[in-house]
Amino acid sequence: MKMKLFCILLDYTTMQLMMYIGNDHIESVKLDPDRISKPGYLGTFKRNLKIKYRELISQYGAPADFLIVNTIPKTTGSSQQPDAFR
Repeated sequence: MKMKLFCILLDYTTMQLMMYIGNDHIESVKLDPDRISKPGYLGTFKRNLKIKYRELISQYGAPADFLIVNTIPKTTGSSQQPDAFR
């Protein structure tokens, strides 16, 4: 089974592992940023999600994709807009 793992690291505090099947978001799991580099940490979550949604994955006929994202921005004293919105 071939899987893709994407990691987007930004200046945020909360990270989540998101599971997709095709273009559908299936579930997100909160992660501890300090433990992401530990061997087996992400694998445990991915394995549990694949077991939980085994039937859905088999019906779709393609492997699940996983994405790691930071979801909550850190609060700063000044509100800055990203370059794209300036």
